[in-house]
Amino acid sequence: MKKPLFTGACTALVTPFLDGKLNHPMLRQLLRRQTDAGIQAVVLAGTTGEGATLSDPEKLTLIRLGKEYLQDKALLIAGAGSNDTAHAVALAQAAEEAGADALLVVSPYYNKATEDGLCAHYLKIAQSVHIPVILYNVPSRTGLDIPVSVYRRLCRVPNIAGVKEATTDLKKIAQILAACGPDLPVWSGEDALTAPMMALGAQGVISVAANVCPVEVGALAQAALAGDFDTAAALQLRLLPLNEALFSQVNPVPVKAAMELIGYDCGVCRLPLTELGDRDRMKMVEALRKIGYVN
Repeated sequence: MKKPLFTGACTALVTPFLDGKLNHPMLRQLLRRQTDAGIQAVVLAGTTGEGATLSDPEKLTLIRLGKEYLQDKALLIAGAGSNDTAHAVALAQAAEEAGADALLVVSPYYNKATEDGLCAHYLKIAQSVHIPVILYNVPSRTGLDIPVSVYRRLCRVPNIAGVKEATTDLKKIAQILAACGPDLPVWSGEDALTAPMMALGAQGVISVAANVCPVEVGALAQAALAGDFDTAAALQLRLLPLNEALFSQVNPVPVKAAMELIGYDCGVCRLPLTELGDRDRMKMVEALRKIGYVN
């Protein structure tokens, strides 16, 4: 049985830019806002943090700055995936040295590894570091859905600490929990399905929406942990328009627009991602108005 690294809400933080470069003061401001809201863990350089277009030195700078501010206020989880196992190992080791408390490792994309290849990839990474590794399954991005059979094999690895499942397939969540039980904690990677996933036994959410409204996302997750699913469901439904707006275009384009609208200018996404279109921006304004974040 593995004790979850965290329960409740973790924020997959945007990476703030100024003139195309890392905006250090804004990063500290964003982290302070998260810890003030009681968020227990933060992911840096993940999908929402534009890890795909950050250089390795930029990722390590983010981790160092994040650790410098967070200290023990919240767990620092570093995005450290690659479709090249050797690169993923090197990045994982560098992230650990830079101060990461744990790693979030996306499955190897494009290559479409076999079950044996996925297991070998993750085992190599896990054995190369001394900190926990969270698996990250996001088939809409990678083109590959990690099968339950892989989780069943990997959950026996001591420092594989769980999985972030960015799926809308609740049946699969049930299958993972049935196959691995307490040996593989599961976190929702779908903001719109946090309450139902937690009703099945997920430990919380690694959230995009918590960039915008960390208090509300945290309250939803805490209610679900307490078994108060009436409250969790009510919050889930209240946040539905925002969650829909946040995924009107590819993440993190909408969430960066949302952050600007609520007063945290984190810059635009790096190419090939472009700015949110006018129609979707209007939808975002309306969604933010419904939850009281803009007038």
